[in-house]
Formats: sequence, structure tokens, C-alpha cells
Amino acid sequence: MPTTSPASQATSLEDARPAPTADPAPTADPAPTTDPAPTADPAPDDAAGHRFWPTVVGVASAGLMLPFSVTGAAVALPSMASALDSSAGSGQWMLNAFNIGFAALPLAAGSLADRYGRRRVLLAGIAVVGVMSLLVALAPSMPVVDAVRAIQGCGAAAVLAAGSAVLAGATSGRRRQLAFGILGTAFGAGLAIGPPAAGALVEAAGWRSVFLLVAVMSLPAALCAARAPESRSPDRSGLDLAGLAVFTAGLAVLSFAFVEATTAGWAAPATLGLFAAAVLLVALFAVVELRRGDRALFDVRLFGRPEFLAVVCQPFTVTLGFVILLVYLPTYLQGAAGRDTLTSGLLLLPMTVPVLLLPLAAGRLAARTSLRAVLTSASVLISLGSLLLVTLDDGGSWPALALPLLPFGAGVGLAFGVMDNAAVGTVPVENAGAAAGIFNTMRIAGESVAVAGAAAVLTALTAARLHDSGLTPGTAAELAARAVVQGQVPAPQHVAVAAGFTGAFHLLGLGLAALSALGAVLTHRALAPKERR
Repeated sequence: MPTTSPASQATSLEDARPAPTADPAPTADPAPTTDPAPTADPAPDDAAGHRFWPTVVGVASAGLMLPFSVTGAAVALPSMASALDSSAGSGQWMLNAFNIGFAALPLAAGSLADRYGRRRVLLAGIAVVGVMSLLVALAPSMPVVDAVRAIQGCGAAAVLAAGSAVLAGATSGRRRQLAFGILGTAFGAGLAIGPPAAGALVEAAGWRSVFLLVAVMSLPAALCAARAPESRSPDRSGLDLAGLAVFTAGLAVLSFAFVEATTAGWAAPATLGLFAAAVLLVALFAVVELRRGDRALFDVRLFGRPEFLAVVCQPFTVTLGFVILLVYLPTYLQGAAGRDTLTSGLLLLPMTVPVLLLPLAAGRLAARTSLRAVLTSASVLISLGSLLLVTLDDGGSWPALALPLLPFGAGVGLAFGVMDNAAVGTVPVENAGAAAGIFNTMRIAGESVAVAGAAAVLTALTAARLHDSGLTPGTAAELAARAVVQGQVPAPQHVAVAAGFTGAFHLLGLGLAALSALGAVLTHRALAPKERR
């Protein structure tokens, strides 16, 4: 396995096939057999010349909307739930509905992008995210918000998959490394500015202003992305509707199971039935994909590349804990710790700022060392941050809170700088859409399950502590759900709820530390260079 950076591997792929510069599908020229490999980027063409920056700015601007749609919504949720008088379960679906569409459709969006045009699908995704965000801002009730957020998640999936494919098809060599570094920085910027910006907006203009901002952000993103070169894959196979339907159903049922566990309990018949149905749907998905062969939603041939397989498993050990903290730490800080919305967003900066600053440096670090070293180090840092969550205290100072959050941010910042480029850089450019779809599906599906699962776990652990303090099981479960999901802690029970919520975070941190440590070991082994024979 090569130890060079994904960008340099992508350069060798691009040397053998020109970047598509026109709407018709690109054709691959035979790789030269006598000329030495170029040592510099190819001469700028329409994509890499004067259209390079509009393309990169358009994709990065679109990418900026996605983390803000998650972190901003999480910060605004307590105010939104109070204003719309929603239940804990309905409030949880404001997050889950978006995540299901976001997680289920990157594969389909990648396939559609390869077939009908990557720029076209990207522009459609930007439009859906912007319009749906506007509708959320105007929504009269939480059920309406939940429905609109589900559609918005579908648009976000199109932006995520098509955006990466647009960059892969329009850039090569050092330009590709720069483009994906900027994209990683855009994701980091959305994560860094999302919580404090959302907090400031909620304090100044109410929760609806958070979603109005995303709608406004979609306009310059669409204008710039419209100048990106169009590209398609020569292999335009049909869309696997059966696989897509089963996969989406499985993810939705699993999310329903976690929500049911939050409200009815883990051992309730309805909860157990939903978990059983989710397992059956996952098994059915595997059967459907095996029977469809080359037409499957998952292009199993890509998993034959060890580099791609190693990278595509990274989201499960790199970003799970990070997204859990992004979503539920604001509710902890607002409910258990009694902080206002703006302060809660600002307190996340030790975790989010490194994600803004490190992606560009991570690409250069991987080029000088190895992808293996960077991704292994990322998992180690996240494991350290998870372990330090045992120091979390609802009355703790800002430095005390920064202690576990800084390693988290550093680890995810390093990973964000190389994961997306690695996913598309380890496959031929004509498969970029499928590779981006598989990678992002694995990443967002894991995050979707983590958001739903963490709510159920934190609620159960908090409720158990409250029950031990003398509250009835029903009262304990209701108080725990409102604290975890909505950041609402009634004054008479504040001490007990805060202690329970804090203890739940401590136990969750220990579990995440073990998972990330395991991920570091597996990554180090999976990306080990093969012995020359």
C-alpha cells in the first residue's frame, strides 16, 4: 500500500485520463507508456484555469451550509421546542428526520450525479437545502418542522456527494489537494462558527433566524457552483431503487427504535420489535445488493481496494463522538449547566476551532509522513478527549471544559483534511461519484445512528440516576428526555437532573474512548504498507 498522500495518488489517476471539461461524458485516453510522469500540475484548462476558483468556492460554500444545518439546529432546539411546545420525541425528530435523509441518499445522489451530471445534482441539492431551510423558519409547529427537515436532509445528501465528485472531476494534482483542503476548511468553518453564530442569532432574533441564515447562504453557493464544469461518468447504470428503499427503511426504523427506547424504555415490546425489524431490513439490504451485482447501490468492487476500505471505515471511529458532543453538549450546557444560548455556543470553540484550522495542514502532514500516521493520530487524540470527558462538571470553568474538547477538535480536524480526498483519490475518477456516495453514506449513517442512539443512551443513564434518587420511573424518564433532547431542566429537580446528566456523559465518554482506541489500532494495521515481493 502506498504511503503517499491521497492527493498524489489522485494525480497519478489524472495523468492517465484528462479532467472532464464539457457537458458530454469524458473519454479516457490511453496512459502514456514512454513519457515520464509529470512533476507539476497539468496546464490549466477550462476547469483548472479561470473556472477553478468559482468551482471550489461554490462547492465549499455549499459544504459550509451542511454542518451549520446540524450544529445551528442543535443550538436552536431548546428555544424552538419551547416556542413550539413540542414533546421530547417530536424535538428529537427535528434532528433525526434530517439525519435519515442525509444518511440514506448520498449513494443515490452519487449515482445520479455520475449519470445526469455532477454540477446539476449539486445545484439541485443547494436549492433544496436553501428552500427547505426557509420553510423551517416559517413553520408553525414541530411536526411541520420534522417533515421539512427530512426533505432538507435529502438535499444535503446531494450537496455532499455531488460536491466531492465535482471537485474530483474538475481538478488534479496539487489543485485537487488544495480544493479538498479548502472543502475541509469549509466544513470546519461551519462547525466552528455554527454554535456561536446560532447562539447569537437565537439571543438576538429568535430561533427562526438560524434557518433564515442557511437559506441566505444558499444563494451565493448556487451562483458560484453554476460556473463549475459539468462532468458525468461514462458508465451510466440504472439506479438501484430496491436497495435504496430497503436501506432508507432500515435506517428510519432504527432511528424509530432509538426514539421509542427514549420514551418507552429499552425492554418495551415496541422497542424490541423495531430493533428486530431494523436487523431484518439490514439483512434484506445485503441480500438485495448481492443479487443485483454490478447494478447494486454499493459498488462492491470498490471495496477491493484496501486504501478505500480503510478510509471508508474511518467515520465510525473518528466522528461519532464529535457529532454527539456537537448535538448534545449544547443542551447539557443550557439545561444542566444553566448557560444561555450564546455562551453555550462559545464554549464549544475549543472543539470546533481546530476543525477550522487543521484540515489544510493535515493534507501537507500526510504528504510528508503518511495517511496512516495522520488517521491513526486522529483516532488517538479523539480517544484521549473521550477519556477526559470524565472531568465534565455542570459547574466547571471554561478551561476545565476545554480540556477534553481540544483533543477532540484536533483529532477531527486532522481527519477532515484527508478523509474526503482519500475516499475519491483511491478510485478512478469515473467512479468518483460512487466512491463519494459510499464514503459519505458510511459517515452520515454512522452519525445519524449516533445522534439517535446517544439520545437514548444519555436519557436512559440519566433516568436511572434520577430513579435511584427516589423519582418514579415515569417521572425520571420524562425529566431525563427533556433535559437531554431539549435542554429543559425544571428548577425543583435541577440538582438531581444535572448530576444524572453529568454522570451519563462520563459513562458515554468511557465508551467512546474505548471505541476510538480500537479504531486507532485497526487503522494502523489496515493502512500498513504491504511487503514488497
